[in-house]
Amino acid sequence: MSGTVDPYVDSLVSRYPELEGCRADILAAFGLLSDCYSAGAKLLVVGNGGSAADAEHIVGELMKGFRLPRKLDAAYRRALTEADSELGPILADSLQGALPAIALDGHPALTTAYMNDCEPLLCFAQQVNGYGKPGDVLLAISTSGNSKNVLFAATVARAKGMKVVGLTGEKNSRLSAMADVCIRVPRTETYLIQELHLPVYHCLCLMLEDAFFNGEGNK
Repeated sequence: MSGTVDPYVDSLVSRYPELEGCRADILAAFGLLSDCYSAGAKLLVVGNGGSAADAEHIVGELMKGFRLPRKLDAAYRRALTEADSELGPILADSLQGALPAIALDGHPALTTAYMNDCEPLLCFAQQVNGYGKPGDVLLAISTSGNSKNVLFAATVARAKGMKVVGLTGEKNSRLSAMADVCIRVPRTETYLIQELHLPVYHCLCLMLEDAFFNGEGNK
C-alpha cells in the first residue's frame, strides 16, 4: 500500500496537519475500497444534508475522470465500434473508465414511496437491501456518527456481507463502533467536520483513480 498511495496522504497531511491522526484509517479505508473494486464490486454512499451532498460529490469523482483521462482499453473500444459502426466510435472516444458508485440520497420516487408506505428512517436501509452484495462497501457519512437512518443502512450492509467505512467527527459513536474502518476527523462542530471530510474523500478518490487508471487504458 506504500509507494503510489503514500504521497497522496503525505500531501493531504501537509495541507491539513490536523489529519495526521487519521492517516492509518485513511489508508485502511483505501485498502477496503481497492479490494472492493479489484473484485468487481461497488460502493454505496449514504449521508444526510451536507453529507448527502458529499455522497453525490464522491460518486461524481469515481464515476468519471477526476484528474486522469481514464481512456477505455483497446478491446472495449473495439467492441463498441463493432456494436455500431456509427455510434460506437463516438462512445469509444468519449466514454471514461468508471469505478461503480451509487449515492443513496437520490431516487425520489423510490424514497418518497417507501417513506409513505413503510418507515421513513429505513429509506437508506431499503436501498442497501436492494443494491448491496457481499464484497460491496458502504461509505457511511455522518458528522455525529449517530444518524439513525445511516446506522440502519450500516446494519443491513453488515448483514449482507459488505464492509462499512465510516466518515465522522472525532467523537466515539455508534457508527465508529460498527464500521470496519472509521475515519474520525478531529472536529466536533458540524460545519468544521464537513470542512475536513472533503479533503479526506478527495484523497481517497485520488488514490483509487491512481490505482485503477494510471496507465494505458483501464486496468
